[in-house]
Amino acid sequence: MPQEVRGVIARAKGEPVTVETIVIPDPGPGEVVVAVQACGVCHTDLHYREGGINDDFPFLLGHEAAGIVETVGEGVTEVAPGDFVILNWRAVCGECRSCLRGRPHYCFATHNAQQKMTLLDGTELSPALGIGAFADKTLVAAGQATKVDPEARPEAAGLLGCGVMAGIGAALNTGGVTRGDSVAVFGCGGVGDAAIEGSRIAGAHTIIAVDLDDTKLEWAKGFGATHTVNAATEDPVARIKEITGGNGADVVIEAIGLPHVYKQAFEARDLAGTVVLVGVPNPEHTIELPFIEVFGRGGALKSSWYGDCLPSRDFPMLIDLYLQGRLNLDGFVSETIGLDQVEEAFHKMETGGVLRSVVVL
Repeated sequence: MPQEVRGVIARAKGEPVTVETIVIPDPGPGEVVVAVQACGVCHTDLHYREGGINDDFPFLLGHEAAGIVETVGEGVTEVAPGDFVILNWRAVCGECRSCLRGRPHYCFATHNAQQKMTLLDGTELSPALGIGAFADKTLVAAGQATKVDPEARPEAAGLLGCGVMAGIGAALNTGGVTRGDSVAVFGCGGVGDAAIEGSRIAGAHTIIAVDLDDTKLEWAKGFGATHTVNAATEDPVARIKEITGGNGADVVIEAIGLPHVYKQAFEARDLAGTVVLVGVPNPEHTIELPFIEVFGRGGALKSSWYGDCLPSRDFPMLIDLYLQGRLNLDGFVSETIGLDQVEEAFHKMETGGVLRSVVVL
């Protein structure tokens, strides 16, 4: 029968979030109910609250989560009650033209639960990224729940559900960073630091962190940055070229989403180098680049969606690395909080005081 649980709700654009009672239906065919153990506070949740994604209020926020499968609907074979899972917002369909061409990480028809979670008065909720995990429990499509080793701490494991996976994947999957490469990362928040961590795991020889904040640059060192550049006091392009013998970096990752920063990233790459955009840009922004440089420098300009990850492939592998002590997921957890502290966590995020606040349930 349907369950009543707590959830963090954004009712209107720009208004503070509230903790309210929500109704979780029993899972239908292809659906599962997950008891959430931990959920990271991501910039995307703030974008939802600010109306930056769409205006389908009220939203049930939260999406970067891990928990235990409680019940499953008809036909579910991927997971079973009791499984420890990381939630993801790329439940591949297996039938679209991308999936059929062997590129499921670009699936054009990812799916969510068909039933709606609601408020007590029956108002339907829009779950953030189809997940809605700032709640004691949530209803998702079975493909959105990826089973991993239960030895992992939920607070750390859940971060693979969005920001950390986006950064690691930008380096490993999209950028193709490999041993001996030089890498520059613009923006040392959670996603940027994850790109640095991913580059370290891949064996990059030189990893250059670029930011305006000395505190964030210090954080970047903890994830593997070999050099740091404060773009407020020195020219990042000139400094990156100096560090790389006048050449520029093999892979440059832009983890901010600003046109002028992307242009710097473009200028800081080596001949035949790769630029990866993983920072989410404002839809109104445009960029102008010298066309001859696009041609003459060769290489590739890529965008990274969710780190071009395939959760069923990448999540278990990365959790194994974490449990082996080779992936520093714990370093991204700045603090653990309760559901009633999400609004405060948004303010901390805006001031750059944390990498991740994580709601623990």
